[in-house]
Amino acid sequence: MRRIGVFMAWPSDDPVTQANAAELLQALQELGWTVGRNVQIEWRWCVADAARARKDAEDLVALAPDVIVAFSGATLAALVRTGHAVPIVFFGVVDPVGAGYVTSLARPGGHVTGFASFDISASVKWLQLLKEIAPSVTRVLVFRAAATGGASQFGAIQGVAPAMGVELRPVDSSNRDEIERAVGELARNPNGGLIVTGSAGAAVNRELIVALAVKHRLPAVYPDRRFIESGGLICYGAVRVGQVHPIAGYVDRILIGEKPGDLPVQAPTKYETVLNLKTAKALGLDVPATVLARADQVIE
Repeated sequence: MRRIGVFMAWPSDDPVTQANAAELLQALQELGWTVGRNVQIEWRWCVADAARARKDAEDLVALAPDVIVAFSGATLAALVRTGHAVPIVFFGVVDPVGAGYVTSLARPGGHVTGFASFDISASVKWLQLLKEIAPSVTRVLVFRAAATGGASQFGAIQGVAPAMGVELRPVDSSNRDEIERAVGELARNPNGGLIVTGSAGAAVNRELIVALAVKHRLPAVYPDRRFIESGGLICYGAVRVGQVHPIAGYVDRILIGEKPGDLPVQAPTKYETVLNLKTAKALGLDVPATVLARADQVIE
């Protein structure tokens, strides 16, 4: 009987969490790993709370699993801080090299490998898309998790912001009070907008962020379709359907003896743009034909 730990940063009843868990279990079963027969799975959900993440990480490594799957940078950070060298396969981490989790994408080294959530160089597309759909925007809040890769994304956006006539301000995507305060302050003056980078905090607080953007009539660009399905304006991010299956493949390879450090970190190869036309109309935006033409899906 082998033991796998699964550490998620979202509530257990979140639809995305449930979908990821179901896909992981199915993929493992297809590879010959059946719960109760030859594998046991220990689940933890830290809900983007740092204190709980630390405790759950310690509890999880204390069980001495053969491998741990870490969904998000927040859970990976908590696991790494325990100091234990349990093999880890991560999913949804923004900048694993910049954060120091791996030596390089091709040769991670150590006991950590996995699947990055975004190409850092593509972060500038969020600002480009925001300016295209709302050209008057000059002040932008960038929601990020600085400790888990958000600083790299913010840096990439900051590199092109002056040339586009935009002033940026970073906001902690996991702090609800800071989110409400920052958006309220931004809305007091015209020409404001939002960019939400990928993070566990943003995912947990997506309903709040979307509601505030709509309430204050602020154009916003999001990292994936979950925000658009919650009423957000537009997203540009990696296609998530089927992305959990490869995780099971890495878990299988580690369980049969391969080292995490020899398995290359993989980045997404497919990205999508999803537009909520109803929200655009509510915000009084006239969406350019070029944006409509590029959208992979338009929600009417």
